[in-house]
Amino acid sequence: MRETVTGALIVILTMGVAFAQNDLRDVQGGENSLRNEQEKKNDRDIDRAYQSAVGRLPDKEKKQSDPWGDVRPALPAAAAKHKQ
Repeated sequence: MRETVTGALIVILTMGVAFAQNDLRDVQGGENSLRNEQEKKNDRDIDRAYQSAVGRLPDKEKKQSDPWGDVRPALPAAAAKHKQ
């Protein structure tokens, strides 16, 4: 009897978690989304502005910075190669 009740509780709790995930998906943009067309258009405009701003940032790959460069002394190139 004890095992049956424990098993039933596990099944009920699992079903509750699955149901909660289904509700969350609908709120985040499923078919039953609560957002209207104006809010969706506003989100698209914000995303476009963000992508445009990110595109104008300078490339960080070209410029290498060393934040500790002023703190530690410069090592000769030969010593830096052999140090692990």
